[in-house]
Amino acid sequence: MPRAGLTPAAVVAAGADLADEVGWTDLTLAQVAERVGVRAPSLYKHVASQGDLTRRIAALALTQAGEAIGAAIQGRSGAGALGAAARALRDFVTSHPGRYGTTVGIRTVAGAPGTEPDPVAAAAERGIEPLRAVLRGYDLAPQDEVHALRALRSIFHGFATLESAGAFQYSTDVDESFEWLISLVDHGLRGMAPDAPR
Repeated sequence: MPRAGLTPAAVVAAGADLADEVGWTDLTLAQVAERVGVRAPSLYKHVASQGDLTRRIAALALTQAGEAIGAAIQGRSGAGALGAAARALRDFVTSHPGRYGTTVGIRTVAGAPGTEPDPVAAAAERGIEPLRAVLRGYDLAPQDEVHALRALRSIFHGFATLESAGAFQYSTDVDESFEWLISLVDHGLRGMAPDAPR
């Protein structure tokens, strides 16, 4: 019998917490079942499979990361918004490496017209909106927006995931390197504006 009050959202939240603890590649349904106090077969009333759980955790992580970035950039623009967004993403990735790890390389599923959007795709689209807001402060040409979005995600995602994996070995302060990176990106974006000197 399923535990009273157990919901798909509670299962996904427990799975996300465990992914942060053990790493998402080592996460099992049996561990999640133990965490929520049910037998593993009972989880299938709430998630369809390990893959379904991973996709749901990815959607949660994308939503949470987007919300963190959105909150950080409130009332800011230009370099201030860029820095706040970058720090918020870095903080989220390093605080939640397991759940964020599920977002890397996960494919979205194209639905038929008129069907519900893929939850991961919908969460990714909502999560990218704060970065679009940051870019509005740089007066980029419309055709450059997608390039800039990809660059921002690649740069700050890359730094944060390397940091969370313990990949930075030099003695130079990592926070200083991150601030240097933010400055580099800010200068680059300002240089890409249509009226910037070339």
